[in-house]
Amino acid sequence: MRYNRAIFLAWLVTSMAWAQFGGSGAQRSTPATQLPESGRVAPGTVTTHQQAAPDPSGNVVNGSILIGGDFEGSVPAEKVPSGPIHLTLADAVKFGLTANLGVLTADDTARASRAERLRALSGLLPTLSVDASETSTQINLAAFGFKFNIPPSYGFSIPSVVGPFQYSQLLGNLSQSIYDPVARRNWHASQENERASNLSTRDARELVVLAVAGAYLQAIATDARVVSQRAQVDNAQAVYHQAEVRKEAGTNARIDVTRTLVELQGQQQRLNALQSDLRKQKLALARLIGLPLDHELMLSDQLAFNPPALPDAAGAVQQAFQKRWDLQAAASQVRAAEMVVSAARAERLPSASLTADYGVLGSPTSNHGVYTVTGAVNVPVFQGGRVKADVAQAEATLHQRQAELADQRGRVEQDVRTALIELETAIGEVRLAESNRGFAAETLHDARDRFNAGVATTVEVVQAQEQVASAESDYISGLFAFDLARLSLSRALGEAETDLPTLLSGVRP
Repeated sequence: MRYNRAIFLAWLVTSMAWAQFGGSGAQRSTPATQLPESGRVAPGTVTTHQQAAPDPSGNVVNGSILIGGDFEGSVPAEKVPSGPIHLTLADAVKFGLTANLGVLTADDTARASRAERLRALSGLLPTLSVDASETSTQINLAAFGFKFNIPPSYGFSIPSVVGPFQYSQLLGNLSQSIYDPVARRNWHASQENERASNLSTRDARELVVLAVAGAYLQAIATDARVVSQRAQVDNAQAVYHQAEVRKEAGTNARIDVTRTLVELQGQQQRLNALQSDLRKQKLALARLIGLPLDHELMLSDQLAFNPPALPDAAGAVQQAFQKRWDLQAAASQVRAAEMVVSAARAERLPSASLTADYGVLGSPTSNHGVYTVTGAVNVPVFQGGRVKADVAQAEATLHQRQAELADQRGRVEQDVRTALIELETAIGEVRLAESNRGFAAETLHDARDRFNAGVATTVEVVQAQEQVASAESDYISGLFAFDLARLSLSRALGEAETDLPTLLSGVRP
């Protein structure tokens, strides 16, 4: 009896001390989760460009592709067989979608957004836990200011030190948000952020297709120039040999031999430069798709010409507005910012929560059920201007993202209209280059016949040979510009990955 009273008094003192020193202060309402001002999170850029050739004697446009940021790199592929790698355009894009750093970075960003959405959702779901403890304690009552002087006639005494005594506790805990408008809006904002990240990942795949296919087209165009240039070297070698034969026969001056030798060496220099460019372009392509740089790439496809019917510009723009993943991602970023503004304004609203626990307390042989149920309502009264600041920040972010959405719409329309202009131009240039190619070959044939007959000098032959080299170069440049323009239009319409199988389905004219 005396021992139980001492335990009760110790428990009472401990509870009073906890209430005095261990209680929590006033709770603050859930804050709105602010977003970065800009919603643009692209890991890099991939753009195509077409401009008129600076040489006034040329009749084609020059196409180019620029790749920046994470899209330039890749993660090395595993289990690549040794020896040369025969690579089609479809294979190159397949490797790129697996290994390119741009799409991998976008995937990681999407996973992080998914984690943020789950974290926001956890604030709305119940939290359950189980606590088990075994306690052994001894309390010095004198330390709390309790000094008992009970007369002996009362028949009991209270010691200044109580214990040691032990007790066990097993509790199940429940915590649940009943109504929290800010947390719910934060969750909706995180859903839009996750959706925007997933859409950005789809757009990153489109950019990888554009980057890899563009680099592949550039490499096979250079390969075609190498083949054409070898033919020019062979022609120059034949003309040089003819000039030497005629000089030995006394029907040709030495200057004609020197002129053909200069032409031959000039053609050989061009061939060396083109071969160097091709090797570097294959290295860049291997970096884009994660293939080893010490493997030789054998590019299987060739440039093709199969001009499609040009779509109506207005209809193509509307199609791009519906299908471009980056535009849809920007719209989701705006909706997320709108939800954050709503969450910031909801910080003025009350919230309600419930906490409860149930279990047993005592010893293994003597215990009793215990429970606690607490319902709480938090009504914000004054928060020092925090709500006003949160609303202002959220509204600034919303305004920024609305401006980015409007800008993105303009950029998408510009992409479509530019791609249509480039495709129309490239179609015309290929047809002109094909015609000039035939005329130049005919001119060279006639010039060589006249030279062999002794009625023309090497000047006429060299000029004709330069015309052939220029026409072949213009023809290849036109084919590359055409295929790149087709690829750019597919990207502008949001269909690069879908249209890829038919990109090189045409034939060389």
